Amino acid sequence: MVLNQHRRCPQPGGRCMCTERLLSLREMRGNNQLFDAVLRLKDGGVFPVHRVILSMYSEYFRNLFTTTLHAHEQTDILLHGVSSDMMTQILDYVYLREVNIHCDNACQLLVAADYLCIPSVIKLCCNFLMDMMDLDNCIDIMHFARFYFCADLETEARRFVLRHFVVVSQQSEELLEVAAQELQAIIESDELNVKYEKDVWECVLRWINHDPDNRKGHIADLLDGIRLGLLDEQFFLETVSKHPYVTENNGCRPLISETLAFLHYSVMMTREDKEIVTPRIARPRIPNDILFAVGGYRDNRPTDVIEAYDARADRWSVVETVDSIGPRAEHGTAVVGFDIYVIGGTDGFECLSSCRCFNAVTKTCREVASMHERRSNFTVAVLGEVVYAMGGYDDHQRHETAERYNYKMNQWSLIAPMNTKRSNASATVLNDKIYVAGGFDGHEYLKSVEVYDPETNQWTFVAPMLSRHCCLSCVTFHGSVYALGGYNNATDMLSGEKYDPAKDTWTKIPDTCYYPRKDFNAEVADDMIFVIGGHDGEFIFGVECFNDMEYERYWEGEMNVCRSWMSTCVIKDLPNVKDYIYKNRYRLLEEKRQELLALETPWQQEEQDIQALDDKLDEHSFNYAPKESYGEDWDTM
Repeated sequence: MVLNQHRRCPQPGGRCMCTERLLSLREMRGNNQLFDAVLRLKDGGVFPVHRVILSMYSEYFRNLFTTTLHAHEQTDILLHGVSSDMMTQILDYVYLREVNIHCDNACQLLVAADYLCIPSVIKLCCNFLMDMMDLDNCIDIMHFARFYFCADLETEARRFVLRHFVVVSQQSEELLEVAAQELQAIIESDELNVKYEKDVWECVLRWINHDPDNRKGHIADLLDGIRLGLLDEQFFLETVSKHPYVTENNGCRPLISETLAFLHYSVMMTREDKEIVTPRIARPRIPNDILFAVGGYRDNRPTDVIEAYDARADRWSVVETVDSIGPRAEHGTAVVGFDIYVIGGTDGFECLSSCRCFNAVTKTCREVASMHERRSNFTVAVLGEVVYAMGGYDDHQRHETAERYNYKMNQWSLIAPMNTKRSNASATVLNDKIYVAGGFDGHEYLKSVEVYDPETNQWTFVAPMLSRHCCLSCVTFHGSVYALGGYNNATDMLSGEKYDPAKDTWTKIPDTCYYPRKDFNAEVADDMIFVIGGHDGEFIFGVECFNDMEYERYWEGEMNVCRSWMSTCVIKDLPNVKDYIYKNRYRLLEEKRQELLALETPWQQEEQDIQALDDKLDEHSFNYAPKESYGEDWDTM
């Protein structure tokens, strides 16, 4: 297990002994005063102690010092299973409320604390290991926590493995040593964070290839953990179904046949009269990121509707049974932890300075401190868990002012004003600085960009954009600032541009949307840029997404509520993510069938599609060992 930090941990939470008493205990210990017991360790260490002090923190010592057997053992104890180094740390904690946890002693100290029944030290060690968890040690920590019954630590380690599965599966040497049953439990989990099931298949191959002679027999069980129906059809037919590990194992045949039947059926399903249930092999996993759309104008009035987007299922769900944020439009949202701050905007009557906080775990909403200025059509950013609100409009004038919110103190404070008044601009964070681009100053649309450095409390202009952008949206993606869409004096814009901070240059990028948009939102989730809502003369409540490698664009699911001037945000790693995912995953295939029926595809074209797929499946279906090698059961599969 590889750890890489050193920390001195104080007493966690609860009531602490006052400083005077700590100093008194330290002094008595230093002067060897009032000791009434001695701990003798196998490695030669001798530690005079106060029995009552140790009994306060350790059930082990409390039972030891109060036993009625062998009275002399109550004061002179030969202690097994603990080294002098660990006892020194434990006594420092008991007497001084400090323990020096570092990469070389965290596990050993936890074992000693577990042996001596000191739960507060166990908790400190678990917290240290949680903080130090990384791609190299997460699986070892999971095994270690399971052995010592540290349930919270094991749960967190498993979440880490599932959350970072793609990188862990490609780089971790620990993963290659796990048992087949444990690997199967990992890859079949709904919470496995994979966009492409191909990554799961490649993980299985990497694990088997580490010891193929002893592991290839597990291919059937491991194949069952892969959502084969979500694989690219050609990849499944040409790579998975033809792989020697698969074709040589009789146990794989039923699952391969089920997947082939699913591929065939997915084309013919429009002829079904009864409702279709999406099979397990094609049900999407649970996403790691949840995209929220908050408030906005609905039927020309501000609304308090919140919707959550499940990128794996490509579905929006209205968030219900939660506290209302109050009707808002032209507002901003910011995420700190699992809190969504809904800031400023308008309630349909006046411009607001108020701020409400919606907690996505408890689903409760509370009022927090108000901004110094009333702001609508302003821009928001989060840097270092501090929320920034910049520019905007207050029904009378546009602002160059900016302020920041410290959630720990529940306080807004003004920072240096921007160099330019801006409303309808957009902001994003890159390299610990805030970039604010475009907008409208009351006279003209802007292409200027300025950057705020919180260390100096100064705004500095950088290279301007190539075009003027008002009502745009900016995101940070793969080390660049993307400025997307908006309005530029003449027309709504399809395309955008991206900024390279190292070169201080903007370059034009291909069109990111099928339709031009303004007053929309862009967010990064699932390693894609999502473009949400907006309008081009008519409201758009569909979603598009693209990546920056091929600039391929995809239409995604439409929101349930048509609205404009909403705000969006993304929360990662929600512990109650299942509360926000699309619940009817089993109906996705039926919903697709209904959509196809609504299109009324001509039967002739459908017959051609079916025949083409039949021909393709016939080409691949039985490219295995001879039928007779599978025995009599094959005919009944």
